[in-house]
Amino acid sequence: MSATDYDFDFQNIGKKTHDLLIKWGVSESIADYINLLGLSLVLAIAVYLLHYVLRRLLRITLIRITKRTKIDFFHHLLENRFSHFVALSTAVTLVKSSIPVVFYSFPSLIAPLNKLTEVYLVIIIIWLIISLIRSGADSLRKKSAFKSKPIESYMQVIRIILFFIGAVIIFSNLTGKSPLTFFTAMGAISAVLLLMFKDTIMGFVASIQVSTNDTVRIGDWITMAKYGADGDVVEINLTTVKVQNFDKTITTIPTYSLISDSFQNWRGMTQSGGRRIKRAIFIRQSTIRFLTYEEVEQFRRIQSLTSYIDHRQKDIDKHNERIGADKSLLINGRNLTNAGLYRKYIDNYISNHTGLHKKMTMMVRQLAPTPSGLPLEIYAFTGTTKWVDYEYIMADIFDHLLASASYFDLKVHEMDIIAPGQ
Repeated sequence: MSATDYDFDFQNIGKKTHDLLIKWGVSESIADYINLLGLSLVLAIAVYLLHYVLRRLLRITLIRITKRTKIDFFHHLLENRFSHFVALSTAVTLVKSSIPVVFYSFPSLIAPLNKLTEVYLVIIIIWLIISLIRSGADSLRKKSAFKSKPIESYMQVIRIILFFIGAVIIFSNLTGKSPLTFFTAMGAISAVLLLMFKDTIMGFVASIQVSTNDTVRIGDWITMAKYGADGDVVEINLTTVKVQNFDKTITTIPTYSLISDSFQNWRGMTQSGGRRIKRAIFIRQSTIRFLTYEEVEQFRRIQSLTSYIDHRQKDIDKHNERIGADKSLLINGRNLTNAGLYRKYIDNYISNHTGLHKKMTMMVRQLAPTPSGLPLEIYAFTGTTKWVDYEYIMADIFDHLLASASYFDLKVHEMDIIAPGQ
């Protein structure tokens, strides 16, 4: 039997079953509905079996290929239901070719049902293509070169383009007009469309600029006070950027704001290998005083200050001798102070601390006096950027320095608490 004969026989199944029912004595009106019901049932079973068998075969094939090749792409095809869409598109194709057979007795329904089936088939094919592209994108995300790239933004753009093409095809199919008519209509309402898709267009432009300029990557720690964001970027898509704050809440930021507003990206700190400490100890100014020779000798016992005191005291003695300073009164000439020695002690302590970065700025700053005391600020960088380690190193330094202040007869500023009745 030739292919032509097979096609002819297939297309005439509806007529043959209908004629058979008439031959069996069924009235024509009832035969129409029985024929429709019976053929619909047969088609439904055939479609189900075709979809089930084809999907299973494709899944088994993809699983075997994945195990043999170890290529992630085939695994992601399984995750993104590629086999389902292939089997479904094949099943819908069978439905489309069977409509004239099943609805032989209702010819007026064949044309509209054909159009609806074609629309459904276009939608399935679009999702089939998206499944392929998404599988490719998921594979790229696992590669180090693409982990920080806004792949989701490009995926959204591709989806929009595919849906647009699908809409044009569906419009042309349902109206029977050429796609040119659709584009003509689109031109007439372009201003409205631009307004409707303003955020999408701006987000797309922003995504390209963010990616090209390497402004933000997935995994970057950013701070954006305007939106209350302070945490790691977990997703960059076409219209929004998701930031997981350190309290585990999620802040959503418009993608366009990354190029229109200012924000702080801590990537430079992370890549540098050091994290800044910038904290001050406030000394009560009334406890700052000159030191007598006897007191200087006592401080000489602090090992990290011995050489400094020897060198510094010689310079002071030479200066005082040259100007003939009357040292019966300490204010005359130059003197060491307990605050000055404490500042030098801090400088030596942080210089020898193993937790601080030796190649980055490290100093002790005396800032302008305040009502809360005289600030001695430690400005340095830890040798790690890990948050837990950073906090531990900083606490270790200040625990020691706060405990050391009393050895220099200095008091750290505290808020005075006045008891009731005083």
